[in-house]
Amino acid sequence: MNSLPAVHLCIVQPVGYVHSLGLLDQANFFRYQFERLGATVTLGKNRLHSDALNFVFGAHLGFDQALLRKYDCFIVNLEQIGEGGANLPADYLKLISMAPVVDYDLRNARAYSNYPNDVPLVSFQYAPYLEASSIPLEERPIDLLFFGSVNPRRQQWISRIEACGLSVSSFDGPLYGPERDHFIAQSKAVLNCHFYDSSRFEQARAFTCLSLGTPLISEIGAATQVPAAFAESVNWVEDAGLERFFTESFATPVWFDASRARLKAFRQTDPIEEYADLLAFAVGYRKGRGRDSMAAQRSLVKRVHIGSGKDYKPGWLNLDVLESALPDVVLDLAKPLSFPHDIDSIQVGSMRLAAGEVESIYANNVLEHVPDLPMLMRNCLDLLKVGGEFVIEVPHERARTAWQDPTHVRAMNDNSWLYYTDWFWYLGWFEHRFVITEYAHLNEQVQPCEPNQAAFMRVVLTKVETTLQERMRARTLRADFGPGVGHTLHSTAEPVVAAVIAEGRTEGRIGVRLPSF
Repeated sequence: MNSLPAVHLCIVQPVGYVHSLGLLDQANFFRYQFERLGATVTLGKNRLHSDALNFVFGAHLGFDQALLRKYDCFIVNLEQIGEGGANLPADYLKLISMAPVVDYDLRNARAYSNYPNDVPLVSFQYAPYLEASSIPLEERPIDLLFFGSVNPRRQQWISRIEACGLSVSSFDGPLYGPERDHFIAQSKAVLNCHFYDSSRFEQARAFTCLSLGTPLISEIGAATQVPAAFAESVNWVEDAGLERFFTESFATPVWFDASRARLKAFRQTDPIEEYADLLAFAVGYRKGRGRDSMAAQRSLVKRVHIGSGKDYKPGWLNLDVLESALPDVVLDLAKPLSFPHDIDSIQVGSMRLAAGEVESIYANNVLEHVPDLPMLMRNCLDLLKVGGEFVIEVPHERARTAWQDPTHVRAMNDNSWLYYTDWFWYLGWFEHRFVITEYAHLNEQVQPCEPNQAAFMRVVLTKVETTLQERMRARTLRADFGPGVGHTLHSTAEPVVAAVIAEGRTEGRIGVRLPSF
């Protein structure tokens, strides 16, 4: 029986941010190593698992520090930090100063930790699961491939190489995963030059190329510290010798033979002991936190996100009607529900959805799809505490965004909120209603605009108690008199009538004279 905790790898991806796909290389390498050690490993986008050791990739793109209290999280830092390194958000630097961090370079750890030697270090080496190219190096159609961000420093290197009569190929847009690997496998070599003055070797990029069977030509400078696994596996070129290398050595028979030997040497590298130490560190950290007792507690839901998929919000309870959207739980708020409603989810753990306890509900482009909108609005009203907010974004009926989705069942306009605010009694509401506390028209770039340019609407509805005057109006306009009235008169009168009849005290055809109430 496997006694190891489950391992979950989380890649942070802001909505629509394609470059997060570049983190799949490193996450898959972690997955391979942990599975070799006997762990059960899952991989997800933005989602954390409540019962797992969560290794977070891309936290510099945005990660709520509050999640550290509920989840066992280990931040995988792949950024170059310190003098000459990346300009990173202050929130990220604060995060890695307080959270357990995994790094690939001790110099990074020295920039954010008071105990850098205690930061687990791992490297990226040979990945056998990547299928090496079967095309001989000499026959590959691409001479040199460069991929990644281009800055003046890198552009200067590329221009100097092309001045030697060579063609440096690059992509006309972001390309990652198998689609990018297809071109790597058709290249005689991949070019690597440093982006930052810190000159840390980009092993997180290099291992993929070498594992795919493609030589790597990399800059080496005075500040470059070469990891042992790459010392004999990479074609190292100094800035001063750039032109000489590409005019005299590159793509010669000697170079091809030497490159094959370097690729063979790389296939002998194996960092399994580093990952065994990392897993032991993570397990010890989990035990030190007492996570088993924490996981048994059922917490109240405070924030609800209606929707999931690409819009998943970590730290919220994400609901969706489709399992394919990978929500925390499949739950339809447009159907009759009773509260409290208990939830057990691999992602959020044990939670309780209770009436009057939720502080915020968010629905982005959801309401236009809902078959029974009044029921959804009623459930949301019940869940929210007084003063709680329901934040809604929907297409405006005059915009191209309205009705473009075949699953739309309605279009919304500026009057679509009246029933939930002014005319609440039509829906059977009495004690609470919504008021609009924020309203904005948004253009197709989701920026504030004039009403005649609106593609979307953003509405914030706040739950309030109805006033006495509003309750009187509701009793007046409802089909009945509302809750709490109209059910006591007959229970007092019936015994009196029975007593009068029994005594024979009737007065002809006029009937029984009842006492005055």
